Amino acid sequence: MTWLLLALSSAVFIGIYEVQKKLALHNNSVLMVLLCTTGISALIFIPPVLLSYSGHISPESFYYIPEITRKEHLQVLIKAAIVLTSWLFSYYSMKYLPITIASPIRATAPVWTLLGALVIYSERLTIEQWIGVLVTFSFFYMFSMAGMREGISFKSNRWIWFAVFGTLFASISALYDKFLIRNVDRMAVQAWFSIYQVVLLAPIVFLIRSTMARRPVFYWRWSIPLIGVFLIVADFLYFYALDFEDALISVVSMLRRGSVIITFLVGALVFKEKNLKRKAIYLAGILVGLTILMLG
Repeated sequence: MTWLLLALSSAVFIGIYEVQKKLALHNNSVLMVLLCTTGISALIFIPPVLLSYSGHISPESFYYIPEITRKEHLQVLIKAAIVLTSWLFSYYSMKYLPITIASPIRATAPVWTLLGALVIYSERLTIEQWIGVLVTFSFFYMFSMAGMREGISFKSNRWIWFAVFGTLFASISALYDKFLIRNVDRMAVQAWFSIYQVVLLAPIVFLIRSTMARRPVFYWRWSIPLIGVFLIVADFLYFYALDFEDALISVVSMLRRGSVIITFLVGALVFKEKNLKRKAIYLAGILVGLTILMLG
């Protein structure tokens, strides 16, 4: 059951990644934090790309990154654009919303992915999966009521909508992955999409900051590089878990979504947020709905 331990480890790193993101964004420039984070991720992947292309890493190695065609590069570039859009929305929402609200919204991504699969791939849901969708959305609605108690309207608060849009684009990315991973090596996807994010983001950040009369202040913190490191490790463990023949994708995905529990608990302790008992109950309901959805 090695794949099970790998999936659990991936969830732990994702949970810590979310907390590091909140710490890095506190009173900080979102664009600069995101640029530094993606830049560090790209720097981590450049050496194995060069070593693989030069023949210093064997094709049998798990760290080998194969060459891909121009068409495949374009496909990875599209993924980078989708993920970058998701991160822009989610980073802004994470900065301005309590972590105990932002993270559970993000946890609903599998529901949106499944609903998207109904339209794009003509997939059909079982009765159990529809029950899972209903339970998840019911508790998500109750979660919005908890936000109202903190003066956060799920209808009019722009950062709530940023969190929702970030989640929707994450779901679009997951749907695109279903097509992409069939055609392009996983390690190549992870490496090149990290590099292309910098290629796309750097000009945008430069253009926006050069035209602003008053630039947001940027503070360097060690949580910034840790964001990239924890995410890479989490994705590496996730893909490694999927490489095992007996690995169950539904179980792996469910465990990965469980990272929100770590984010919620650590975030609650570190940031001392409000209405934790009520939020914890609603979060448990969302996770129950997701569990029914995954196992259905």
